[in-house]
Amino acid sequence: MAKRALILAAGGLVLVIAALAGGFYERTVAASNPPEAPADYGDAGNWVCRPGRADDCAADLGATAIAADGATSVVPALPAGDPKIDCFYVYPTVSRARTENAPLALSDEVAEVARVQFARFRGVCRTYAPIYRQTTLQALKASAIGIGGPGDRELAYADVRDAWRSYLARDNGGRGFVLVGHSQGSRLLKRLIQEEIEGRPVQARLVSALLIGNGVVVPSGRDVGGDFKSVTLCRAAGQIGCVIAYSSFRASAPPPADSRYGRNPGNGFDVSCINPAALGGGAAMLDGYFPARPWSVWADPPVSVGTPFVTLPGLISGACVHDAASTYLAISFNGRPGDRRRNDIAGDVVVMGHVLAGWGLHPIDVNVALGDLVRVVGVQGAAFVRGGASR
Repeated sequence: MAKRALILAAGGLVLVIAALAGGFYERTVAASNPPEAPADYGDAGNWVCRPGRADDCAADLGATAIAADGATSVVPALPAGDPKIDCFYVYPTVSRARTENAPLALSDEVAEVARVQFARFRGVCRTYAPIYRQTTLQALKASAIGIGGPGDRELAYADVRDAWRSYLARDNGGRGFVLVGHSQGSRLLKRLIQEEIEGRPVQARLVSALLIGNGVVVPSGRDVGGDFKSVTLCRAAGQIGCVIAYSSFRASAPPPADSRYGRNPGNGFDVSCINPAALGGGAAMLDGYFPARPWSVWADPPVSVGTPFVTLPGLISGACVHDAASTYLAISFNGRPGDRRRNDIAGDVVVMGHVLAGWGLHPIDVNVALGDLVRVVGVQGAAFVRGGASR
């Protein structure tokens, strides 16, 4: 069984690796932003994805399934014929712009991360993803080494809020909706729930929120409270109006004391972990989908991969781990003797050859369980259309 790790940066999720590796200590300050007018989300050009058009959420999502014996088969990804719910996605930090905030324009890295993280949800919902003036990788780098600010977070949030309001007014039509975010996107969606959804009539249309890679805080031992007053954690298939949140770490490398993710804040509060493959708790195999390129050697000897994505049935499992210090989704690799697949996927953040343990497997948080997330949303959407299940 091959032991060498396969280095994986999930398409646009080269985000942190690109920001931190290679010239991390170069003393380059992100340029300040020019004055910005409010974004017009009535303009279709200000959206990465919208239903019914040939954009990145309509791209080829075919995946090659690689079995333990090296046998391959193609798993197609077909859009839903007539989806009854919507998904609203806010992407993570990917912009390579040299300013603190990204321009209001569709860059290659934004298009790619939408395809890699979000497009697969088209099988269960209509897909909406606004372009927003996020704080950039350059701002992240400058802030990390103390030579610049973190960017204008209020500008980024205002764009997401305005896109949301535009979607509600122009597109929603009373439909159920799912919020999908990762990292910076999850942080902005968390605030959106607090300020625009909780306690308002629109909350009745919340199917679920997938807030991945940015901790949702709850009182210890409880499923509601903390960050949200009434939005509870998802604990059962078909439960609606709830949230799934986790940060992933290798089971062999839990969050260190200075971890950026997965550490409990204390004072009676924890960050949450909901395993999308086992909502009620426990360990389960994960249905991950990973970009096949540019790293296309997935087995030893190599197998032919002619699709944009790869999936590895039976190789990766996850279980939520909780103790006094941390709460996280522990990722294990389960290759056995004779398994031709690589028994590791390195979604680590590496700077100058050094793994930043506090980031865990942040770059592949979504992709390591993407099939499970899509499946959960499909079940939740069906429950919502039937008239609702438990909340």
